[in-house]
Amino acid sequence: MTEVDSPARVDGRTARAERTRAAIVEAHLGLIVEGDLRPTGEKIAARAGTSLRALWTNFKDMEALFAASGERLFQQLAAEHRPIDSALPLPRRVEEFCDQRARMLEILAPAARAARLREPFSAQLRENKTKMIASVRAEIELLFARELELDPIEREQLLQALSVASTWASWSMLRDELALPIAEARAVMSRTVTALLLAAIAGGLR
Repeated sequence: MTEVDSPARVDGRTARAERTRAAIVEAHLGLIVEGDLRPTGEKIAARAGTSLRALWTNFKDMEALFAASGERLFQQLAAEHRPIDSALPLPRRVEEFCDQRARMLEILAPAARAARLREPFSAQLRENKTKMIASVRAEIELLFARELELDPIEREQLLQALSVASTWASWSMLRDELALPIAEARAVMSRTVTALLLAAIAGGLR
């Protein structure tokens, strides 16, 4: 093995490549957060302090960059997520869930707004959205397991309704279309989630 091919030299190149990839992803997300919802490769490379050639060497196309940026966004959301005790009384679970969803959705908002412009043409962005919705659905299933003890059809309908009420499509309607402040949008979410769960409980008592 030559000096050029030594493990230390190879490891150094790998570390530099990883730093470059990370810088490109952070630049992409940073530009979106600042309001540039369709940043060009040139802008991303300049923000990352690298060349356009290096950008496309590390990411073969925008789909690859969308995948890496999506993973980084999932990591950011996971770092902010706080588990909620499923043994809490229902009103407390609803409040903590809606507090957390409002916080998560505000973190997600810039990327979600940017993705909406490209999703019709990007399989990766659609996959990112599907993954995000699935993670919220899984959280709902755990947190409201008692209330979801229904026959299969009613359970699925309630689960779908709760997912709609607490994911980006509804939050965008509240924040972007109705122009509600965060606190008011969160209150609407809480009212909706509460109404859905109480209706399910009442139906089970009949």
